[in-house]
Amino acid sequence: MPSVLVVDDDSTVREVVASYLEQAGYLVTQAGDGEQALAAARHAAPDLVVLDLMLPRLDGMEVFRRLRARRGDLPVVMLTARGDESERVLGLEMGADDYVTKPFSARELVLRVQSVLRRLAVDTPLVPEHCAAMPVQAGPGAAAPPGDDGPERLVDGELIVDRRARRVTRDGAALALTVREYDLLVYLMRHAGTAFTRADLMSAVWGWEYGDQSTVTVHVRRLREKVEPDPGVPCRLVTVWGVGYRWDGLSGPLR
Repeated sequence: MPSVLVVDDDSTVREVVASYLEQAGYLVTQAGDGEQALAAARHAAPDLVVLDLMLPRLDGMEVFRRLRARRGDLPVVMLTARGDESERVLGLEMGADDYVTKPFSARELVLRVQSVLRRLAVDTPLVPEHCAAMPVQAGPGAAAPPGDDGPERLVDGELIVDRRARRVTRDGAALALTVREYDLLVYLMRHAGTAFTRADLMSAVWGWEYGDQSTVTVHVRRLREKVEPDPGVPCRLVTVWGVGYRWDGLSGPLR
């Protein structure tokens, strides 16, 4: 049974969220402040954390940093105040997997939690000079995972995605990607050469039909920092002006 740590200083919010999550089949632990959250996570490592950013004693951002310092791939869904865009963007830039703004529907929050954990269970512009290498391709002998019509292995030069293991390596070194970063990378690589709007990506990767599209922008920026030879001059994940983004691979779009 997946476990979820719910962190919020409002006991009513905690109880309502915990009740909905338990009805959905999750084992729930509650914490009322940042120090309690860190202690609870040390005692029993959760599969996901629902984290309010406005906490007493130790604010949510600091709790987030410490949780991720201990476990870099820990999924986190943030709770933010409506209109608090700067904190929301900061949290996304730090690697949060999702966010819900207050006031929110407990049912919506459960759906967001399910979406993140489900994904974990699955388990032509000028090309800059430093971008000359191999195109994105399916690895040799690649097979589709059960229930999936895509290749098991994606290769773009020294960047390799093993979809069965949900592992990404670059020059042989494993990359620490969040759930959403990984999903975004796989989706773009599988559709290399196709330009997508931020709304397209939000629907396909996040499963949202509406929401703050800066979420996509932040994740693109973070992903570039991890997969580009030079993030300042991207050649893999390029911007299509007036449209959105496209995965070109190191030698340009696939034909």
